[in-house]
Amino acid sequence: MMALADSLRAVDIGAVPVATPTGRLVGAQGLLLESVGCRLHTGQRCRIETVDGEWLDAQVVGFREKVSYLMPFKKATGLSTGARVLPTPDKSDLMIGPSWLGRMVNGLGEPIDGLGRLGGDQPLSTTPPRVNPLKKAPVEEPLDVGVRAINSMLTIGKGQRVGLMAGSGVGKSVLLGLITRQTVADVIVVGLIGERNREVREFVERSLGPDGLKRAVLVVAPADESPLMRVMATEMCHAVAAHFRDRGQNVLLLCDSLTRYAMALREVALSLGEPPATRGYPPSVFSNMPQLVESAGNGEQARGSMSAIYTVLAEGDDQQDPVVDSARAILDGHIVLTRELAERGHYPAIDVAQSISRCMAQVVPQEHALAARKLKAAMARHARVRDLIPLGAYVPGADPETDRAVQLQPQIEAFLCQGTREEAPMDGCVDALKAMME
Repeated sequence: MMALADSLRAVDIGAVPVATPTGRLVGAQGLLLESVGCRLHTGQRCRIETVDGEWLDAQVVGFREKVSYLMPFKKATGLSTGARVLPTPDKSDLMIGPSWLGRMVNGLGEPIDGLGRLGGDQPLSTTPPRVNPLKKAPVEEPLDVGVRAINSMLTIGKGQRVGLMAGSGVGKSVLLGLITRQTVADVIVVGLIGERNREVREFVERSLGPDGLKRAVLVVAPADESPLMRVMATEMCHAVAAHFRDRGQNVLLLCDSLTRYAMALREVALSLGEPPATRGYPPSVFSNMPQLVESAGNGEQARGSMSAIYTVLAEGDDQQDPVVDSARAILDGHIVLTRELAERGHYPAIDVAQSISRCMAQVVPQEHALAARKLKAAMARHARVRDLIPLGAYVPGADPETDRAVQLQPQIEAFLCQGTREEAPMDGCVDALKAMME
């Protein structure tokens, strides 16, 4: 009896749970589930009991008075009124390490490639970290992406965020695959968000290949996933890339696509009753996008870097689409792909005149930047007389600079075109550009 009394005194009575907080499901409408009877906070995860005795994972996305609004991560089936809702601990037990390389996960960090459990020795937050802007390492070194038009005319720096902007079927994903195979980086993190299921395996086998997969982590949320899972997957790929960046590695983050992320945010916001503003997008979409993009880029450590390339879908080839316009304002550069070039057989269909890299001037030598400006000027002069040449209305001799631009145009076209398996290292691109413009 004395031993029992001593053991009871040693136990902290306040630490003994007297009850398990449990809510009840009272409504299911569209994407939202309604729960009462348990105090929940936004962002908290819950488990909902189904009629089969299984448990469905969900997250709190809002509340009104005593009703908490939940959104499931996966398709909600087998739910019934009065079903139990159990809150889960806020602390994440997700661990990450080098064993994640070569693996494929979903938005919750669960492996979906059938290769067993993921190992790790460092805790991973499911939301990307925030970096003090005054402590961010500057963009000072060029990043070799293996694409001639980008390396020479739109040079990207390590730590820069760039958007690939185009309509559907113009070649964004093909260009992204070319960049994936040839970019010089220690780790590549790929987020396939809201895309077709078919493209996932094709990207792994054709774009990455066995060698590329060894240094890559794929975060996948296809179009048939719930909007909340697509949002989680986009944030997860940023968190994974930031983890490797903070450990001193050069990371390339590829997110395909930023538009699908915005669409997923729109579905969540409209379900909660937020009014649509710009072309059906609620205001919260345009406040969440900068928060996501600003989590990319360099961190506080000078050794590591995190470069990010986002694909942005221009609906109807409209470069003034609200998502395109917002992305253009918050990114460090934009690369525009046009349907006109694609229809002429010009691949990659990069319109150099409409594109810009805002960090190019600080990562390339003066002679490189001068040669790029000369080529752009030659393209602009040729564009002014391009429609006159087939008609025979252009008369050489009036302007020597225009004559030279017309003579150089076939060389410029050949220089900016590149096959999907053709390699174009940075040094060779710059040398060819300088030789052509001299």
